[in-house]
Amino acid sequence: MKVAITSQGEDMNSAVDLRFGRAKYFVVVDTETGDFSSHDNSQNLNAVQGAGIQSGRNIVDLGVEAVITGNVGPKAFSTLQAGGVKIYIGAGGTVAEALDKFKAGELESVAKANVEARWM
Repeated sequence: MKVAITSQGEDMNSAVDLRFGRAKYFVVVDTETGDFSSHDNSQNLNAVQGAGIQSGRNIVDLGVEAVITGNVGPKAFSTLQAGGVKIYIGAGGTVAEALDKFKAGELESVAKANVEARWM
């Protein structure tokens, strides 16, 4: 399974970015092999509007099946949901720690956004 984790850096030891749409990076991990790649999200980091939608589209285009993040807004949620991506919130610590919590079933899957639009 391919999982994207919002991150402040480019590797597994980086801190989880609590924002989805304006995360600095997405670390995409293959949970079966452990292989990962990082994807720069700087084009959306300072976007005036539409960061959640565009970030969601980028995740869908990467073929990700689940997103792990701290929080997700309504537009990003809708975009991810339309792309068939499950959303897990409440992540913290490092990317590796968030992945471990996901694998252990300790993160909450959500059925709606947990923050309002333009949450920073």
